[in-house]
Amino acid sequence: MNHFDDSRLTAMGLLAEAYTGIAAKAHESFAAAGLSEIDFETLIRLARSPQGRLRMSDLAAQTGLSTSGTTRVVDRLEREGLVTRQACPTDRRASYAAITEAGTDRLGGVLPQHLIDIETWFTGLLPPAELSAFLGTLRTIRDAVRPCATAGAEDFRPEEAALIPSE
Repeated sequence: MNHFDDSRLTAMGLLAEAYTGIAAKAHESFAAAGLSEIDFETLIRLARSPQGRLRMSDLAAQTGLSTSGTTRVVDRLEREGLVTRQACPTDRRASYAAITEAGTDRLGGVLPQHLIDIETWFTGLLPPAELSAFLGTLRTIRDAVRPCATAGAEDFRPEEAALIPSE
C-alpha cells in the first residue's frame, strides 16, 4: 500500500479544502463591509458573548490568535470605533474587549450576506440530521484541539435557535 494513500491525509486535505473554499466565498462580503476575516471573527464572537464582551485572554483563546495578535486586532477595531476596551472591575490586570453600537451596525451590514453564503456553501448542502451530526463531530474535534475555544462565552447551538425570540 502506498503510504501517501492514507485516509487520515485525505480527511485533513478535505477539511482544509472545504474551509478555505468557504472562507474564499465569504471574503467578498467581508471586504465589501471593510472587514478582514479576523475582524469579522472578532466582532461576531463579541456580539455572541454575554454583554457583548469578552476578556482579552478569552478572545485570544477563541480566535486562536496570540495575545499580542489579539491586541493588534482590538487596537485596529478600536480605532475604527467598532470595539472598545473596558477595565475588569475585579482584576486590574485584565480587560475586556466590547463591541460598540458601530461594531454591531457594521456586523449587521455583513451578516445577511454571510448567512446566505453559509447556507449556500455549507449548511444548506446537508440534510438537517446530517448537519446536526456533523456539528457534533466538529465540536468534539474543536474541544480536543482547542479546549479554551469557548472560554468566556456560552456555546451557541443552532438546535436551540428556535428558543431565541426573533425580532
